[in-house]
Amino acid sequence: MRPQDVVVLLKITTLAAQPWQGKDLAAALLISPAEISDALRRCQYARLLQPDGRTVQRRVLLRFLLYGLPYVFPAHPGGLTQGTPTAHSVVPELPPTDAHPYVWPDPNGATLGVAVEPLYPSLPQAAPHDAAWYELLALTDVLRLGTQPQRQTARQLLRQRLLG
Repeated sequence: MRPQDVVVLLKITTLAAQPWQGKDLAAALLISPAEISDALRRCQYARLLQPDGRTVQRRVLLRFLLYGLPYVFPAHPGGLTQGTPTAHSVVPELPPTDAHPYVWPDPNGATLGVAVEPLYPSLPQAAPHDAAWYELLALTDVLRLGTQPQRQTARQLLRQRLLG
């Protein structure tokens, strides 16, 4: 697995029953079509996609996000920088914190916060164009670096968003 695999899977979950093609994902995620194809193959091999290669195994993905993601793709906060908000700064249902917001570094970002590397470099530019996907990405970042109460709420919200 690679970090962009999680990005691709989360995007597919927001598409519901809408038909999609790899090139559409590539354009929306600002990821090359070849990387999309490779990600889909890896996700199918890891059983995160059904054998059809198009349907996300939502329960399996949720288990991976809750129990694997923080260890496989840990976040290491950096210094203060301008960027695109993520984690608790995006999801209003999360318990508040007195700390600076977390941001994906982006020179065009409007928020000053603690730098966190996104799962894929194009996220600061692509995520704000799809609110549902952006929220899922922010919730995954909460799992990677939030406080215990925030992580608990993020787990509940991810269950709701992914399983209905």
